[in-house]
Amino acid sequence: MARIAYDDSSAAAFTATRHLDADGLASWRAAVARHLPTTAGARLLDLGAGTGTWAAAFRDWYGVDVVAVEPSAAMRARSVYPGMVAGAAEALPLAAASVDSTWISTVIHHLPDLPAVAAELRRVLRPGAPVLVRSVFAGRGGGITLFRWFPEALRVVESYPSVAEVCAAFEEVGFAPAALESVPQISARSLREAADGLRRSAHTPLLLLDDADYARGLRRMRAAAERTPDAPVVDSMDLLVLR
Repeated sequence: MARIAYDDSSAAAFTATRHLDADGLASWRAAVARHLPTTAGARLLDLGAGTGTWAAAFRDWYGVDVVAVEPSAAMRARSVYPGMVAGAAEALPLAAASVDSTWISTVIHHLPDLPAVAAELRRVLRPGAPVLVRSVFAGRGGGITLFRWFPEALRVVESYPSVAEVCAAFEEVGFAPAALESVPQISARSLREAADGLRRSAHTPLLLLDDADYARGLRRMRAAAERTPDAPVVDSMDLLVLR
């Protein structure tokens, strides 16, 4: 079960605030291209696809066939990618050895049984196919600007899987770590824009804070936005690749 329920409220907040624009996506396009099979007919699994923005981007960037699997009906209802499939990470509605790569974006901390997920991915992936995990891992949250104003949220991130824990779960079924890199992204055009557009229910670490900590953080962020010149907000997240 996910750490938060992706119901209509959280799905609407996610849709409104968690989609990167073209500038934010550019660095990820370059990073992913170094690891993703993009030959004609390649098939990619977008696991925990949310509202389908990554699936649509991969289709447009690389011309690959994307199977977007998402368990939340509320997220699927808001999908920008046609043909979203209902399904769980531990029991994928896919045939064995039927996909050439897997993309898992900001989802790994919602998967409580990582060994079961790894085993299921081993079943559906062709030999040698990569798993690309975009995430904030325990012990590696320092690149997220939001945590400057909500430092208590780092305690939530410390409960997320670490890189070592993810690697260990996947190594049990024959995957090995192939790459780990920090990828910068433009998350907002300014801190003022980020503060004005913030939706608590779209961010797991903020939703799991108590109300007092969230209120204090929001005051810090808004005060900082008032005194900060307009400049892009740049965050860094990890890309872990396993094969």
